[in-house]
Amino acid sequence: MKKEILRFSDVTYVYHTVRDETVAISHLSFSVDEGEFVAIIGPSGCGKSTLLSLAAGLLTPSSGSVTSRGSFGYMLQKDHLFPWRTIEKNIFLPLEIKKNTSSEGRERAIGLAQKYGLGEFLKSYPAQLSGGMRQRAALIRTLATDPDVLLLDEPFSALDYQTRLCVTEDVANIIRSEKKTALLITHDISEAISLADRILVLSPRPARVSHAHELGFGETNPLKRRERADFSTWFEVLWKELNA
Repeated sequence: MKKEILRFSDVTYVYHTVRDETVAISHLSFSVDEGEFVAIIGPSGCGKSTLLSLAAGLLTPSSGSVTSRGSFGYMLQKDHLFPWRTIEKNIFLPLEIKKNTSSEGRERAIGLAQKYGLGEFLKSYPAQLSGGMRQRAALIRTLATDPDVLLLDEPFSALDYQTRLCVTEDVANIIRSEKKTALLITHDISEAISLADRILVLSPRPARVSHAHELGFGETNPLKRRERADFSTWFEVLWKELNA
């Protein structure tokens, strides 16, 4: 039986300035189950990143509620690795922030790096790694504290197309191998189809869920999904919904 890990219930969020207010999200409701990979797409400026901040508890809804069970890890558009720290020390950073100095936590982080191809680069600095490897290091850093839910804010947008395809596959394999729940924000329809179990389409601001789709792919490999005959069908459906 599936267990719900995150729920937005009739959430509205309003940004206030000295002069006026902007309703970013209005009466938005959806839920995410444990182990599910959900992608959210929507028009530019519709409130997608605000939604992630609400999920992480960085913002409080103006009305409605966000309930969650478990901890969160946040992966941003850029890797934000500190250039003066080695990859090993960058991966250890979340543990230091949480004052988790146990050997168990460090061993787990090192184990993840070794498992996913970064073992020989632990003493290297970010500038010595490719963009794809840096993003992989950023994901392992996010996983270092063993979060229950990964919040992914367009984590591949800074990469060139070819690197993006490879890193998307890497990240998908890591997330599914570690059995993590993931909530992905993206403006890339193909990326959403290649990664997600379910896609939510947001309306223009103020955002609400206008459409929701269970993709029903048995295949979880992003590149193999792109080769499927029904991939283009899903793309057309989502494109029309985004541009209605």
